Amino acid sequence: MTHCSVLIDGKPALVPPGTTILQAAGAVGVAIPTLCHHPNLPPIGVCRLCVVDVEVGDFHRQMAACHAEVRDGMTVWTATPELERARRFTLELQVADHPNECLNGETGEPCELRELARRYGVTKQRFVGDEARYPLDESSPVMTIDLNRCILCRRCTRACSLVQGQDILWIMERGDASRVSPALSLPLRESGCVSCGQCLAHCPTGAIRDKQPIRPPVRPDAVVTSVCPYCGCGCQLDLNVSGQQLLRVSSNFDGPANHGSLCAKGRFGFHFVESPDRLKLPRIRRNGRWHEASWDEALDLVAARLREIRDRYGPDALAILSSAKATNEENYLIQKFARAVLGTNNVDHCARL
Repeated sequence: MTHCSVLIDGKPALVPPGTTILQAAGAVGVAIPTLCHHPNLPPIGVCRLCVVDVEVGDFHRQMAACHAEVRDGMTVWTATPELERARRFTLELQVADHPNECLNGETGEPCELRELARRYGVTKQRFVGDEARYPLDESSPVMTIDLNRCILCRRCTRACSLVQGQDILWIMERGDASRVSPALSLPLRESGCVSCGQCLAHCPTGAIRDKQPIRPPVRPDAVVTSVCPYCGCGCQLDLNVSGQQLLRVSSNFDGPANHGSLCAKGRFGFHFVESPDRLKLPRIRRNGRWHEASWDEALDLVAARLREIRDRYGPDALAILSSAKATNEENYLIQKFARAVLGTNNVDHCARL
């Protein structure tokens, strides 16, 4: 059988065998709520928000849509009154020990739990338990871990292990004492973490977040897809902006070169954009002091100094260091300039160092 014919909320879908109910529903425009699921990770089915009603012949039961695969002739109902009541109850349990300031939107941080709670009308905590208060782990230079927001969805631990291959984060203890932590409960900075930010990119509640957020909190009014400028890999990323202000960098999981992965510089090294010390015009040093100059003036000075050095000491007194931020065509031109104009083969590239 090459395709399975299924009916989802009355909408017909024809999908290949092995497709999950969640994927099939997405293909016909039916949104099923999830918290623990992420398309970049294998399903785990711990949040139970995606449970749906399934019928195949005489078989009728509730199944987790992220895990269960479609069968030919299957009928699926995703939003019956019973299912919606169960989801609301599950969300009420999830928010029982979630910080009020997050539920009220005071933090300004993205939170999938908050958005789902609002969608289902869970605006306040109906159940109040023994709320654990964990100290913030701010040992990392780039990330903060706030376990008070953690819902134990395991997206961070799976991303750390299965995507990045680091196995830094684990679920420690059992029952009510369960928490996400590096092995031996070490601070993140002492755990061997490489600051890739995969845990942050997959966290649905902001329990792991950028250590240098914009204050006061600002919500982005646009997300601009761009390419990381730091090296030649061409990693795609999303720039969250408000007006002309860059708020944060987030993963773009559709990027063909990186599929959402970013290094520490690509994810966290964007604060130079707003730095008051950033140079916006060339500068020329005169009498020991730097003075702003036009591009024509600066380029004329560089050309004159290169010519002077070549004529006095020979072409091999010069060397060209190219940049990974440049395109292939620009790097070709710079090596052509070195060989054909300056007359030297001293050409190197910053990505090789």
